[in-house]
Amino acid sequence: MIKVIIERTIVPGMESTYEAEAKRTLNAVMGASGFISGTSYIDMNNPNLRTIITNWENIASWNRWFKSELRRDVNYNIAQILEGEEKIKVLMLQSLS
Repeated sequence: MIKVIIERTIVPGMESTYEAEAKRTLNAVMGASGFISGTSYIDMNNPNLRTIITNWENIASWNRWFKSELRRDVNYNIAQILEGEEKIKVLMLQSLS
């Protein structure tokens, strides 16, 4: 399993628009092959900073979703209300044994 962390900074005043578009994206990603779960967080010190943490079966599943036309379509409106580009980190578990 891998985790993908996405950070987005929303243009002030666009929070409700972001929430509606994020729900559209959630509905779309739930049907993606290899998607396990996801959680969205609001930064307590900056309410316009959002962090989404998703779990995927493997990197291939994430890459398929990331490169998909569906993701481009559902994220188009989100990209219009962000201050800058979203930041994405892909993490794998490190075995310490």
